[in-house]
Amino acid sequence: MSFDPDQIEAARKLFAGPIAFLKSAPALEHLPQPTVPEIAFAGRSNVGKSSLINALTNRNSLARTSVTPGRTQELNFFDVGEPLRFRLVDMPGYGFAKAPKDMVRKWRYLVNDYLRGRQELKRALVLIDSRHGIKDVDREILEMLDAAAVSYRLVLTKADKIKASELAEVTARTADEARKRAAAHPEILATSSEKGMGMPELRAAVLEAIG
Repeated sequence: MSFDPDQIEAARKLFAGPIAFLKSAPALEHLPQPTVPEIAFAGRSNVGKSSLINALTNRNSLARTSVTPGRTQELNFFDVGEPLRFRLVDMPGYGFAKAPKDMVRKWRYLVNDYLRGRQELKRALVLIDSRHGIKDVDREILEMLDAAAVSYRLVLTKADKIKASELAEVTARTADEARKRAAAHPEILATSSEKGMGMPELRAAVLEAIG
């Protein structure tokens, strides 16, 4: 991974400082004032998004984890740093099979409008379950990001749940797909919220993205 020790340490210090939940936005008119850079997290339901945000920020319950897919139906904003440096945005999970069609439609409008219209959005981190790799439902969000010209990076989750050889294989496959996409960062990060694997690099990747 192309982060030097200084970047890793600067990111560690920043994420060790103040981080607080700001607000939930069920619609665009509820978004906070666009004053600082934003980094958004996207992922299929049950990909481990809330657990990853908690591990990234060294908090146990900053983002709510739920066993019920599709529980988060709002954009959740978290302030990082004092003075405020940037915001993390937890986007509602996608691809949950049991959700009513109108809920799925509402999700699509909210996410699409946010992605297309938010100048402060510096990068999206798209979480992919390393046990399954990229699925068609993930490709839909990648296409949405490509169309909105939003820079994004693919992050493998639950990397501790598979063998090292399988992880190498899924990382290579994911990188192959990323290279074919206009807005994708070519380097893939493999993480485990449970074991803390890849967290220093992920923090550094966030810091790099806000510039």
